[in-house]
Amino acid sequence: MSVQSIYRWHEGVLEPLEYCDMTLTVIEAADSWLVSDGLVLGIDLHRQRFMTSIPRGRYRQLDLAGFWDAALALIPREGDWFPRVELHSRLGGPRLVFRLRSAPERTRSAVLATWVGADPRHTPTVKGPDLERLQRVRTEVQKRGATEAVILSPDGYVVEGAYSGLLWWRGTILCGPPADFERIDSVTTRSVLTLAAALGVETFEETVTPAELDGTELWVLSALHGIRIATSWVDGPALAELPGRLKSWRSRMSALRRPL
Repeated sequence: MSVQSIYRWHEGVLEPLEYCDMTLTVIEAADSWLVSDGLVLGIDLHRQRFMTSIPRGRYRQLDLAGFWDAALALIPREGDWFPRVELHSRLGGPRLVFRLRSAPERTRSAVLATWVGADPRHTPTVKGPDLERLQRVRTEVQKRGATEAVILSPDGYVVEGAYSGLLWWRGTILCGPPADFERIDSVTTRSVLTLAAALGVETFEETVTPAELDGTELWVLSALHGIRIATSWVDGPALAELPGRLKSWRSRMSALRRPL
């Protein structure tokens, strides 16, 4: 059974928010992560990403550290959870919100489709403000049989998924989009690349169109699912899979999880 409890940060404590009116509310920053029996991957990176996404010049008065610590304390150490922290601006005032959510179903694979409309991202480097627009994009490609949308640059190059980072293999070389492409700093992607460096795996940044990914093994990365393999790309390149590689890397990533 799915569970969701919503809390707001008020006078130094998280208190239940029975009714969350989103009218005239903007999500300025958000972050979420998977907790499985009290274990989590890269929680310090999630904290850093959330903290640095908030314009401190405008919200200097917020006790972000206290809010973060209180949110972590509320997460059960048993079961699978996918909590989210949010900063709302409402009629000019800030509100910190914590959502304690059951983890949705997780999968090992994804089907991709290219998003062919205008770039839905208004703030491509900050997680939160574009969540609703990106959800609409993913919903649209689901009508074409996909589970994730791929966003391209104005020149037609692969940037990221609507809710995921993307990496691909050229033989034994792990590749990804150029660092100067504007996109969310994916904690899972960063963790995989850090692991690759520790293992001595060569990595490379390249600018590619979807067609240029033909024959590659393509990974779709997110906090909820970890590493997934793209099994197909609707009206796109043919993709491959080296037997055993995904299982090995998913196992390695799982071993990096640490207690909250």
